[in-house]
Amino acid sequence: MIKAVRGTRDLLPPETETWNRVEAAARDVFRAYGFHEIRTPVFEETQLFARGVGEETDIVAKEMYTWEDRGRAASEKGQSLTLRPENTAGVVRAYIEHKLWERPGLQKLYYMGPQFRRERPQKGRYRQFYQIGAEVIGPPSAGSESPARDAEVLEMLAALLDRLGIRDWTLELNSVGCAHDRPVYNEALRKALGENVARMCADCQRRAETNPLRVLDCKVPEDQPMIAKLPRMIDFLDDACRAHFAEVQAILHSLAVPFVINPRLVRGLDYYRKTAFEFTHGALGAQNAILGGGRYDGLSEALGGPKAPGIGFAIGEDRLVLSLQAAEAAATAPLDAYLAPLGPGMNKEAARLARELRAQNLVVELGDESFRLKKSLETASKLGARYAVIVGENEVAAGAFAVKELSTGTQVMVARADLAHALAARG
Repeated sequence: MIKAVRGTRDLLPPETETWNRVEAAARDVFRAYGFHEIRTPVFEETQLFARGVGEETDIVAKEMYTWEDRGRAASEKGQSLTLRPENTAGVVRAYIEHKLWERPGLQKLYYMGPQFRRERPQKGRYRQFYQIGAEVIGPPSAGSESPARDAEVLEMLAALLDRLGIRDWTLELNSVGCAHDRPVYNEALRKALGENVARMCADCQRRAETNPLRVLDCKVPEDQPMIAKLPRMIDFLDDACRAHFAEVQAILHSLAVPFVINPRLVRGLDYYRKTAFEFTHGALGAQNAILGGGRYDGLSEALGGPKAPGIGFAIGEDRLVLSLQAAEAAATAPLDAYLAPLGPGMNKEAARLARELRAQNLVVELGDESFRLKKSLETASKLGARYAVIVGENEVAAGAFAVKELSTGTQVMVARADLAHALAARG
């Protein structure tokens, strides 16, 4: 039997209903903030990512799906193509190619679709994964460098998560500096790492030479004590970057959007400048980022375009859906017991018993005396009840009821006086 390739999956009903709801909510929110959809190809020239994302990043060095396209003639060398591992570079490429800067105002563009990275599959992470993202880009004369743009994007994301019902998110914020102060900070990092880097993971040893800032993105637990002692980028910001970051925070305060400063937060791509951010959610465990992004002033020039500062983000839709499902599960009270009345006159007895159990804060569902026992048990299972309580004439007369644990089939008799306590303890 042929199965889906490892790291990919089929999205099936009813889960696809959740995906549709997420995407519909995103479209509604983006529309309210003046964003319009862009759709770019799922593969691009490899050089787009090498130049835009950075040759020393893990994405380019390890994770891209790249192949050589066939030339028109057998002797002709093919073009190197890559399935997109992220979409910001593709959007900026489209901005340059189609001269979108000639349109009035800022270009506020959003996208939805699959991305591809050859990384180890884990909870919420797949080799074909889905992102919802947006970019605000344009010439400085249109206000693209303003910290107000950063704050607007962050406030929009907070509004989207709230609309979806994800309430316990955390916004982590940092500034990763700009072209003027980054070299000074990188040199300070190299000196601070010193001989200690030899005791760190192989990736950190490589990054210490090629891009020291990326050491801060290390997730290896044994390296964290050393990383915690490294200099903070926020202490190396020049006056312009410091003022920009302060204004972003001030606007967020005025909008009542809560955030925390995480001086160790960096983004995994080389094009980020100034503001960097992540929204996290506890339901995802250690790798708890739902979405992330930041400012990428200079990316357009690096790809051969005009000066066009921008800020954007990408939502990991797979992980967002996981968070949403966890939030919905937490909000839905479990069904403690299904009462199965058996025989004429037992509906009223089951109703009396249900009233007693509900008074003890148990969640109870009632069957009907016309149901056969088999149908009652099947219904209880479909509803997700932990237990079925059989309410028959003999049980009522004895003052004790058969309690069947649906997951194991185990059945015990429990006295009426002890039933609420027994169901709560077993649940």
